[in-house]
Amino acid sequence: MTDTLVPRGCGAARGYFRKGCNPLAETGRSKLQNQRAALNQQILKAVRLRTGAENLLRATTNNKVREQALLELSFVNSDLQILKEELEGLNISVEVYQNTEETFSIPLIPLGLKETKEGDFTIPLKDFILEHYSEDSSDYEDEIADLMDLRQACRTPSRDESGIEMLMSYFIQLGFVENRFFPPTRQMGILFTWYDSFTGVPVCQQNLLLEKASILFNIGALYTQIGTRCNRQTKAGLENAVDAFQRAAGILNYLKETFTHTPSYDMSPAMLSVLVKMMLAQAQECVFEQISLPGIRNEFFTLVKMAQEVAKVGEVYTLVNTAMNQAPVKANVPYSWSNMAKIKSDHYKALAHYFVATLLSDHQLHPSDDEDKQEKAWFQLHDCMPEGLTSLTILRDKVQRKRLGKAHLRKAIVYHEEALRVCGLCKKLRNIDILQEILTVAHKRSLIKYAQHEQEDDFLSLMEASSVLPKTEHKVEMIVPQFSKVKVKDFFERLGPLPVFSAKQRWTVPRTINFHCQERGLGFTLKGGPPVQVHCLDPECSAALKGLKEGDYIVSINGLDSKWLEVNDVLEKFKSMRENDIEIKVISCQDTMASVHNKSATYSVGMQKTYSLICLAMEEDKIHETKKATPKLSFLSWGTKNRQKAASTLCLPYAVAGSSQTKKKLDSHLTVLDTESSLY
Repeated sequence: MTDTLVPRGCGAARGYFRKGCNPLAETGRSKLQNQRAALNQQILKAVRLRTGAENLLRATTNNKVREQALLELSFVNSDLQILKEELEGLNISVEVYQNTEETFSIPLIPLGLKETKEGDFTIPLKDFILEHYSEDSSDYEDEIADLMDLRQACRTPSRDESGIEMLMSYFIQLGFVENRFFPPTRQMGILFTWYDSFTGVPVCQQNLLLEKASILFNIGALYTQIGTRCNRQTKAGLENAVDAFQRAAGILNYLKETFTHTPSYDMSPAMLSVLVKMMLAQAQECVFEQISLPGIRNEFFTLVKMAQEVAKVGEVYTLVNTAMNQAPVKANVPYSWSNMAKIKSDHYKALAHYFVATLLSDHQLHPSDDEDKQEKAWFQLHDCMPEGLTSLTILRDKVQRKRLGKAHLRKAIVYHEEALRVCGLCKKLRNIDILQEILTVAHKRSLIKYAQHEQEDDFLSLMEASSVLPKTEHKVEMIVPQFSKVKVKDFFERLGPLPVFSAKQRWTVPRTINFHCQERGLGFTLKGGPPVQVHCLDPECSAALKGLKEGDYIVSINGLDSKWLEVNDVLEKFKSMRENDIEIKVISCQDTMASVHNKSATYSVGMQKTYSLICLAMEEDKIHETKKATPKLSFLSWGTKNRQKAASTLCLPYAVAGSSQTKKKLDSHLTVLDTESSLY
């Protein structure tokens, strides 16, 4: 079932909720997501076993017990490595996400959706409505259920624009929920759990910002899946693919800049930077395919343009491959991804040299040709010329053109062979038939071209071909997300206007005021709104004598909600009830809650290489130790100084809390960490 609107119940005025794809549908993508969820649970189980074994190793002094604990650790570490490789296999299962029609294109890499656990917000939200807003929480059961339904649907979004819209709607809705129900002074007791897309390690927090960041990641991931699904044999399909990857880059970059301290590998600034580069590279690749879709004419200036365009694709993939092999990203990026970037870099560089060789060998400078124009175009192809030669000399001299063309063919063949070698070394990639076929065909084409010009005295040619300068007329850029275009209605708007009725504001319990209009009028004026506020109150009027105060907000008039009424609307109601007693309910604003840092709801456990257990820590029995501890470093600091002090081999940043300046060196790689810093 795709994204649809389904009625909640009979006669429900506003009871509609969105449904995502059927999670039980036997589609290739749903099978991959189900496998990912199962792997996440196995990783969590193995991580807990490792935690117990390392705790035992630290606690015991019995040699026999220590040997058993070390043996258990070796088994668990081996199991985790196997699970990691299985998860990497899911991340490189690119065929599932490609267009179903037969194509002859190198597969593109999509991102898998982050998995989450089911959560129930009902009790915490109802308690907060009763406590903070002094309203009957049972009146908001439908709104809370709508929020739960929307979250559940976002776990299985459809792979189209409606799925994107649903995820964006939930992201914006979370902004409303955060302002209404999450005060800056305390936790709400709602636990959010999300699994790392690359390591499968869970991250558990009572911080709504983890939920918002994970939804943003899934929006970007869904854009990549839409991009890979586009039909790259049509102009419209390639345009949609370019647009999707640009939007994916924009979302991921927005996530990197907005949520700078996310506690999972896949959303770390370094990883997001690599993902942004990869999405832009895939967009540039689709741009080249779009240009070459009508066919490449064997014409001098066309070949110059195509050589520079394809060299640009090779350049961006070189940058992606370099970024993927930098710490700390290298330990977490799937090995097959970096190999794919290397293969594409070599493949497209080889194509650039092939195009240059073709224009040199197949085209001669004729008297009717524009010599200056060709010389200028040729000069833009290279940053340097072979020693003793100029652009014009190469164009005029048939022998030199032929020698330089063969030099470019040799370089193209070298790049093709390197791409095939890297592909053959990676088990995951050599099983992708279409990739092997494309690389082989391109390699054979260059070999045939070279054989046509091969001579016996070829060993005398020592000319070296210079690199082709990349240039594009269609540079791709990130598309910044525009959430304002998605119209979302606040589920809890009945609580009142958000700028006034928010979790940051503190209110008195509603007071009931019964009064009647006097001959001179009400005895007070109104301002603002909605909701309207009492102003210029006559202390001798009937309402003042019954307890009305200047600055009070009117929230109800004769039992009817008035939080959303303007001044004129309220005056009209008072005017219609001039001859009768008037009953209003008012509230007074207390001091606004001071903004303080939330106590972190997570702790981190160091693990071998890329694995870390991050789950909820309830450390109430250690409060007296915390008071004596020295100031703690940020849980999410990426500084080198923190990593050098860490006893864990884990790359994920953390803080080490101690009761003295002298730190004891731990025997184990495991370090349980207290944190008390704001995670975002």
